[in-house]
Amino acid sequence: MIGERADFRSLAGEIAGEIILPGDAGYEAGRRVWNGMIDKRPLGIVRCSGSGDVLAAIAFARAYGIVVAVRGGSHNIAGNATCDDGLVIDLSPMKSIDVDQTRRRVRVDGGVVWGELDAATQRFGLATNGGLMPSTGIAGFTLGGGLGHLMRSYGLACDSLVSAEVVTADGRKLMASAEQNDDLYWAIRGGGGNFGVVTSFEFRLHEVGPIMLGGRLGYPLADGPEVLRFYREFIAGAPDQLIVYAGFSTSPEGEPRLGMRAVFNGPIAEGESLLKPLRQFGTPVQDDIKPRTYVDIQKIVEPMFPPGRLNYWKANFVDILSDELIDLLVAAYGRVPSRYSNIAVEPMGGVVARVPDTDTAFHHRAPAYSLLILGGWLGANESEANIAWVRELWDATRPLSSSAVYVNYLGAEGDARVKDAYGPNHARLSEIKRKYDPDNFFRLNQNVEPA
Repeated sequence: MIGERADFRSLAGEIAGEIILPGDAGYEAGRRVWNGMIDKRPLGIVRCSGSGDVLAAIAFARAYGIVVAVRGGSHNIAGNATCDDGLVIDLSPMKSIDVDQTRRRVRVDGGVVWGELDAATQRFGLATNGGLMPSTGIAGFTLGGGLGHLMRSYGLACDSLVSAEVVTADGRKLMASAEQNDDLYWAIRGGGGNFGVVTSFEFRLHEVGPIMLGGRLGYPLADGPEVLRFYREFIAGAPDQLIVYAGFSTSPEGEPRLGMRAVFNGPIAEGESLLKPLRQFGTPVQDDIKPRTYVDIQKIVEPMFPPGRLNYWKANFVDILSDELIDLLVAAYGRVPSRYSNIAVEPMGGVVARVPDTDTAFHHRAPAYSLLILGGWLGANESEANIAWVRELWDATRPLSSSAVYVNYLGAEGDARVKDAYGPNHARLSEIKRKYDPDNFFRLNQNVEPA
């Protein structure tokens, strides 16, 4: 094994952070990621205190021919934040957040998670579109595009990215913006971690909250077809400020349900008026939509997805939420083998759809929805049945979906699916990859190979 001759302890003298090796305190926690399906053992973990440590770690890995994984929040479903027999560049200690209230900008280190960023910016009544769970890392989320509660209002997370500091495979520290290295700036807005380690991000901020209207509606599964058909018409006419997610989950009492989660980015009274037809349709068994802080709205989803649970996901974008697809989803959730599995229908549109599809590496602006099948369970003995359920449902929905997919929802699905994620933008990404990473040093990702 190549890494066996590497003196990892020598790297400790070159960095301001720390290096963790097998057997050290912190190694087990450091190698674990959010998805309990991932069980990998790196040769070492470099917990970086700044971009200088990242440079040193890259130089060390190149010198010894060691593969690297990059860790931010470690929420990635594919588990690319860790690796076997390689070096993990862990950005999680890098937590600087600098809010410029006057310019409505925030510069944030690559180890920050969305809960930390939201708390900092909401002190000034500002936010940028972020992850649906506070523990999601800003880095991987943004680099893949970034679907969230504010995307119909302000676009994807990558659409509000003003600039970034990128450490490349050849040891350069570059600024990527519309004015500097604009090809790199284009690529990192949706192209993932293919081009380097992004150590800091500068985002454009927007007036948000701090009090907003948000919460959940729940219906018996039997009401699903009728309610989803109404939802389809309702969301088609919704303004940019309103997003309503739909999907299937199991209640704490063990009952399968159709659920919705609504967030309105505007005056409370206007939101209550807009949501009245939805809240009065059918017979909901849950309605907790009310004024809440934006920070609290961002916490609604997280209890459903605790770290360490086993997860297997499949996804596609959907152009039309057809009657056939609705009936298929309702029937499939009636057969779900685990109470911890979910189906999510995420509405796109709004500002997302008005950004030209070649303006950023994130290409798929036109689809109406993202359909996500989220298998979740507790024990390894349940894996076969739950993975089979996800795959069978995904196979059944493919003829009713687009071939396109959101890159952050991909598991280890191969080159063809990476091309599905980038569409016509893939060729340009491959050319930019050749410029900034010709040896494909950064390959533990949804990999775009150099042209």
